[in-house]
Amino acid sequence: MSLNYPILAEIDEDYADYLRQLNQDDENIRFVAIMNIADEEQTELLPWLQHAVLHDPASKVRERAATRLEGWEDATSLHTLAQALDDQHENVRIAAAQSLSEIKHTESADHLASYLQHHDDFVIASILRALKELRAEPLFGAIHKHVQHANPLVRKEAVSTLSWLQKQEGLTTLAQIAQHDVDTEIRRIATGALAASQALTPEILSALHSSLTAEAWQLRVEAALTIGKLKAIELELPLLQQLDDAYWQVRIAVTRSLGLIKSKAAIVKLQENFQHDISNLRKEVAIALGEIGGESAQNILLQHAEDPDPEVRKSIRIGLALIQEKLYAA
Repeated sequence: MSLNYPILAEIDEDYADYLRQLNQDDENIRFVAIMNIADEEQTELLPWLQHAVLHDPASKVRERAATRLEGWEDATSLHTLAQALDDQHENVRIAAAQSLSEIKHTESADHLASYLQHHDDFVIASILRALKELRAEPLFGAIHKHVQHANPLVRKEAVSTLSWLQKQEGLTTLAQIAQHDVDTEIRRIATGALAASQALTPEILSALHSSLTAEAWQLRVEAALTIGKLKAIELELPLLQQLDDAYWQVRIAVTRSLGLIKSKAAIVKLQENFQHDISNLRKEVAIALGEIGGESAQNILLQHAEDPDPEVRKSIRIGLALIQEKLYAA
């Protein structure tokens, strides 16, 4: 790497001194110059930032320039950041990945697509992360290819990006991953993605049941919440069984979902959970009973109306109000 910052034609003379600073041997002078150039927010000065990212010999200058390219989505800036993902210094790679993760315009995906074929796993994972919120449907096939990648870092980003596309044809793959991937976090992401399903296929129900009974409690939480979002009454019995889960976090998610599917069969077990030490669980029980409704649920709420926790008492009042609304609507 060398200095040789380019001479920019037809720039305001007020910026001319920056070129002298950029070609100084002192990296601290160049570092400050890059910050000042970035603060100008002028398109005509971008070539200096782009040159710094790829060619400045000081990693801290390359890192700062990569950071300050965030928000610029012209083709040259995007390719510059993508190339910096392969920098020899980790701090530069991370800065470039972070800047790329903030891109917002769907058309930017076209400039990044080719990097999904890169030989470096970090580059691929970072590009997948950058594409996630763009929902780049034309890249479905290229993204889908990486969900079976040997590196869990790449697999995780591929599964997450695929889930954002919310395409029905990707959900079967996500169901398989939710059930069979060896990485718990990847399974959790895939499980949550199933909430976008428009049809509760046997594959999706099987995956949700598998996650609901998994060893990792975080996975059980995700499955319970997803079942509630889908209102998957088919999984009511497995949900009921998880009301005895050793982790209160799981019980909260299960309780919420049982309320959403309005499970009359859950009332007795929910009453038992009103005795739990964790007030957040008791709050969820109160809301769930209100969602389920009926005389039995109302009586249980009234019995616990003097709960020692004020937030629980507030939730009980909300639950009772929900039941009253149902009565008035009937």
